[in-house]
Amino acid sequence: MSKKIPIAVAHGDGIGPEIMKATLHILQEAGAPLDIHSIEIGEQVYNKGILTGIAYNSWEILRHTKAFLKAPITTPQGGGFKSLNVTIRTTLGLYANIRPCISYAPFITTKHPKMDVVIVRENEEDLYAGIEYRQTPDVYKSLKIISRPGSEKIIRYAFAYASHHNRKKVTCFTKDNIMKFSDGLFHKVFDEIAKEYPHIQNEHWIVDIGAAKLADTPEIFDVIVMPNLYGDILSDVAAQISGSIGIAGSANIGDRGAMFEAIHGSAPRRAEQNVANPSALLLGSVLMLLYLEETLLAERIHNAWLKTIEEGFHTYDIFKEGVSKHKMGTQEFASQVIKFLGEKPQYLTPVTYQNKNKFQAVHAHSHSISVQRELVGVDVFTYADKNPTKALTANKWNALALQTISNRGVKIWPDGQSETFCIDQWRLRFLSKDNSCIAKERVLAILEEVSQAGFDSTGSENLYLFDKKPGFS
Repeated sequence: MSKKIPIAVAHGDGIGPEIMKATLHILQEAGAPLDIHSIEIGEQVYNKGILTGIAYNSWEILRHTKAFLKAPITTPQGGGFKSLNVTIRTTLGLYANIRPCISYAPFITTKHPKMDVVIVRENEEDLYAGIEYRQTPDVYKSLKIISRPGSEKIIRYAFAYASHHNRKKVTCFTKDNIMKFSDGLFHKVFDEIAKEYPHIQNEHWIVDIGAAKLADTPEIFDVIVMPNLYGDILSDVAAQISGSIGIAGSANIGDRGAMFEAIHGSAPRRAEQNVANPSALLLGSVLMLLYLEETLLAERIHNAWLKTIEEGFHTYDIFKEGVSKHKMGTQEFASQVIKFLGEKPQYLTPVTYQNKNKFQAVHAHSHSISVQRELVGVDVFTYADKNPTKALTANKWNALALQTISNRGVKIWPDGQSETFCIDQWRLRFLSKDNSCIAKERVLAILEEVSQAGFDSTGSENLYLFDKKPGFS
């Protein structure tokens, strides 16, 4: 008998407890050697006054178990507590989010019967860092963080995953025609790392046309690597066009741990009705078994699930008259999968995981680069409900020269246009003469001058040259 493997399990919110019950039932009946340590996270923990949504002792359980199987949890919209999903991924360094999106035609209805796409989503930075500020009555700011180490880790993981799983091509989606620094860095790193994998095709798409192509012709893609926000949105799109978001599981992989889940949310409207599809969480648990190197079990459960789908036993979200044969509830669907344990599908291709295609972590460490950094000025953001240009340009600035005034990134002075619509935040760009290097004291001095002149500063950004090239737009 195999030694039991300790895993952490969270039953989640909304439909979470129901689909977790179904998933654990299948794992148990399949003989998975799991030592389950249940932890409480999410809404129920927030309601106890624990603002992180996870108790301290739960972190200890996560550190001392081999994997974390998590049901969906509820995150408030437009306010309230921070996403616990993001907190867990970033705190535990689970930088790679792997989301396979596969069609199962003709048994699950889809317009894309040949679809087999894996989304590799960066998991730790981008706008999901959740660093936001309200700076004026009308202006709210979110910081988009893209780093070279973060980009290198996820892009190298995508190529290593493709190589390990015999995939032929890796595609990168960014919007670097607009965000030339942040998305531009991601694209640049992609091109650098692609050279290390000459046996794998590589390509880059601007994310808007890439998304259109993914929705229209997903079969032209294989592995797609993206920054966090694009990856989250487009993996949901990919899952839905494959047949249903209810059949897509995912893995979150780091160097020292892993979390497995459904890609969908907690769907509170469907809670406690025994109608939710447990397939996404179940397939997430299959990825977990592969990560734990329980390949025979992963194969056995996955093939039983394929057999269940092929035989027309479907939950409401994928049920279609003329294709499906039996509409099943959550627990009944799980029982049907259990009945097919040990069998393989006849029409759909059976999975084979033994001695190949193991789902494993790829240690994809980044390297640092050395550049010369020179401080040359500062952008000062000010609040004013009326256009302050006349007063700003009339003021005598001593520490640095006022170069431009802009509003929402549009130049207002000098040579602005009268048609430009302005809001109540203004950016003042102060630069040294000829972009020469300056001491930090001059930046502090100009900030003091702005304050003494009566202008309401809401924040500032230092302006640097990196190897003589501007590090600002």
